[in-house]
Amino acid sequence: MAEVEAVQLKEEGNRHFQLQDYKAATKSYSQALKLTKDKALLATLYRNRAACGLKTESYVQAASDASRAIDINSSDIKALYRRCQALEHLGKLDQAFKDVQRCATLEPRNQNFQETLRRLNTNIQEKLRVQFSTDLRVQKMFEILLDENSEADKREKAANNLIVLGREEAGAEKIFQNNGVALLLQLLDTKKPELVLAAVRTLSGMCSGHRARATVILHAVRIDRICSLMAVENEEMSLAVCNLLQAIIDSLSGEDKREHRGKEEALVLDTKKDLKQITSHLLDMLVSKKVSGQGRDQALNLLNKNVPRKDLAIHDNSRTIYVVDNGLRKILKVVGQVPDLPSCLPLTDNTRMLASILINKLYDDLRCDPERDHFRKICEEYITGKFDPQDMDKNLNAIQTVSGILQGPFDLGNQLLGLKGVMEMMVALCGSERETDQLVAVEALIHASTKLSRATFIITNGVSLLKQIYKTTKNEKIKIRTLVGLCKLGSAGGTDYGLRQFAEGSTEKLAKQCRKWLCNTSIDTRTRRWAVEGLAYLTLDADVKDDFVQDIPALQAMFELAKASTSDKTILYSVATTLVNCTNSYDVKEVIPELVQLAKFSKQHVPEEHPKDKKDFIDMRVKRLLKAGVISALACMVKADSAILTDQTKELLARVFLALCDNPKDRGTIVAQGGGKALIPLALEGTDVGKVKAAHALAKIAAVSNPDIAFPGERVYEVVRPLVSLLDTQRDGLQNYEALLGLTNLSGRSDKLRQKIFKERALPDIENYMFENHDQLRQAATECMCNMVLHKEVQERFLADGNDRLKLVVLLCGEDDDKVQNAAAGALAMLTAAHKKLCFKMTQVTTQWLEILQRLCLHDQLSVQHRGLVIAYNLLAADAELAKKLVESELLEILTVVGKQEPDEKKAEVVQTARECLIKCMDYGFIKPVS
Repeated sequence: MAEVEAVQLKEEGNRHFQLQDYKAATKSYSQALKLTKDKALLATLYRNRAACGLKTESYVQAASDASRAIDINSSDIKALYRRCQALEHLGKLDQAFKDVQRCATLEPRNQNFQETLRRLNTNIQEKLRVQFSTDLRVQKMFEILLDENSEADKREKAANNLIVLGREEAGAEKIFQNNGVALLLQLLDTKKPELVLAAVRTLSGMCSGHRARATVILHAVRIDRICSLMAVENEEMSLAVCNLLQAIIDSLSGEDKREHRGKEEALVLDTKKDLKQITSHLLDMLVSKKVSGQGRDQALNLLNKNVPRKDLAIHDNSRTIYVVDNGLRKILKVVGQVPDLPSCLPLTDNTRMLASILINKLYDDLRCDPERDHFRKICEEYITGKFDPQDMDKNLNAIQTVSGILQGPFDLGNQLLGLKGVMEMMVALCGSERETDQLVAVEALIHASTKLSRATFIITNGVSLLKQIYKTTKNEKIKIRTLVGLCKLGSAGGTDYGLRQFAEGSTEKLAKQCRKWLCNTSIDTRTRRWAVEGLAYLTLDADVKDDFVQDIPALQAMFELAKASTSDKTILYSVATTLVNCTNSYDVKEVIPELVQLAKFSKQHVPEEHPKDKKDFIDMRVKRLLKAGVISALACMVKADSAILTDQTKELLARVFLALCDNPKDRGTIVAQGGGKALIPLALEGTDVGKVKAAHALAKIAAVSNPDIAFPGERVYEVVRPLVSLLDTQRDGLQNYEALLGLTNLSGRSDKLRQKIFKERALPDIENYMFENHDQLRQAATECMCNMVLHKEVQERFLADGNDRLKLVVLLCGEDDDKVQNAAAGALAMLTAAHKKLCFKMTQVTTQWLEILQRLCLHDQLSVQHRGLVIAYNLLAADAELAKKLVESELLEILTVVGKQEPDEKKAEVVQTARECLIKCMDYGFIKPVS
């Protein structure tokens, strides 16, 4: 009955359709669909309802209905064509084209289908041209940006699109070919910050990795214009222009990403002249009053990054020589600026420090003594030329310059301190009534009193002056710096308890005042920084460091200051130094008892250790630092900009991390607070000592932590190289041992990690340590090899002829050390399971192989016994002849005894493996089952 009613409703729908009452027709077809299950009728109803959808412009419904009809009958030509029409209206031209193509295949002579096919093909081509034509996109963006009546959000979107386009090679080339550079210059001319910024960032992308484009852009925009843009009082703009110049320098220096072919190979651009011009303009920026502090900083950053050689193995240091000859006096002028004087250039808090870093890098980049003498003479002439009895400001600049050089190349600074009148001028300025003079003099004394001999001179000549200033001045900035001067002089004896410069208790009083200033958030950051500097010296005293670590508010104030000041080199160094002192992670010379006796006999000074510098006190301080959140502060410091985070600071941070990781119980806390991730960059860059210390700390963490948590994601692969670097005979035994433990842990995680360890050429080192006489090293290396043999390439090394690798593993299975036996047996079990050839090879490498195997199968330790039985099974399964040799030995009796045991929970695996061995023997027919 339902089927008959469905057919009637279909006929009724058809009548409504002919009368153009499409809604009624749709209703009839819908009712009919609910009543029938006949596939042919269902297909007709869906197809007809799709036709109604087309007429009522319900294209989504029409496409859906046509698809249902096609699902029932894939060759339903009417349904295909109706879906094609619906999809065309929905803008899905490629899908519509496929449907009409199918229709034309089924009915090639149908003119309607052929016409639709042609029309859709033309529309698709046009749509693609409009959609993907970069030319049009570029044109449209510039039209929007250069039209003053454009809406703000449209302009912002166009600007962002242009920047993205400029970063793609195809996009950059299209902009370039479509008169883009001229249009970008028009954007620069608008002087509207957001448009200028977009233009600068687009130009940066276009210059990256393309020497020819970078050269054209440099000449079109002009270096003087680029420098004037960088000179503006706008941090974002200054940084963007700095990035543009860096992209140009990289491309001109030969870092061209593209491969040139054909005619382009014949085009050789001489870029030396352009690079020299850029350097010259950057040096001019340093001394121009029109340049903002931000602009000066960016010019110094560019010089720091691009002038000194990146690798001292490169012979050519001509860029440094050029800068020394043409710009050293300009850099010295920046270093000698005194912010409180009216003649001072615009500066930021970091400008003088960046200039000191540049002087240091230039000095380090010199190749011989004549070059260094020339450098020193320029500095000497500049400083002595400033001394003027009639003009105190000039004297001030001279002392400020010495102060700045002392923060750069320290040896050069020390030589300059020996110049006639320099030290005397410092002391004289301390006695001046002008606060600016006192401020500069005190800072200079602080930097000058690093060596004990200098400190002795200042203690004799300057301490009373410093104390006088400290008592009389009401200026907090001077007061705190004076205090730091006293702190530094008070700690001139270093960690030597017997070389205290001041009376008992004086350093504790100074430290208490420093902590007070540190916690006072109403004082400006720059001044609080000096409080940390004071503590960096005073914490050499064990009483001071012990009190400081117990003062949680002061500790946390220092950590917050470090987190907030990651653009300030001085504070990072001071915080790192303070933490090194608190954790006693500085190098301590070993005291040889015989030499002590000799020194006492000859009445020479003998260094003394403070009672609070003993291990239990250090451990307690480490616990308190971890509790106060030291790891999060260290993690923030590591992320600082490379120009600010010097190699020396990195080394100090690595020392602190290593001290904090000493106790295995603390390593979970360190990992939880992000210490594992923070250590990786310290292990890859910095001083050789710093890299080793960081690698050792990484090894300590990797040895006991879950690598997935300690080094999440791809970071875990970066840990491998530092650990492998510790497998060196120049490193101490503990570093070797913990590196092996770390590699064992990593190699047990995944084959990708085992491959990384293999590619870092760690295998020969691991094998060498397997020969070691030291039990723990031999054990750790064997455990590491046990994991490594799972890797295919490692197995191939064992399969290769002419080596004793397999022999070593077999012999280690016969060692008395249970742990070594366990690891070696594990390695042998996996190797023999992987390759039959190794089963035969095992019987040939040593005559003791059978005795060793029997000892393993009878071992007291179940894990070793189980591995021995697995090896036996592998040998039995490898070959019938080999199995016969084993059955004829005492091994059959051992297998029978072990296999007959009642398996309890502990022995289940051992007994089961022994029985599998016996079953294998039965399969060969060597033994018969007993009922």
